[in-house]
Amino acid sequence: METVEERAATLGTYIIEHNATVRDAAKRFGVSKSTVHKDVTDRLRGINPSLYSGVRAVLEKNKSERHIRGGLATREKYRRQSAAPLS
Repeated sequence: METVEERAATLGTYIIEHNATVRDAAKRFGVSKSTVHKDVTDRLRGINPSLYSGVRAVLEKNKSERHIRGGLATREKYRRQSAAPLS
């Protein structure tokens, strides 16, 4: 069983290596989004400041792009609805 510090480092490394979102990391490791966010923003800062800096950069990039991903998801949703046969 890993410690909280090891989990934070593992999550941080995963986020950087895969350019992952908090949601992606939570799904991959089977923990809540809140846990991932707490680990990589609060705990990681004290454990490994250089890893924290890298994670912070990825999270800021994801935050700046989230409106684009949301728009793409909405477009895909309506594209699927219009392709479905009417009941």
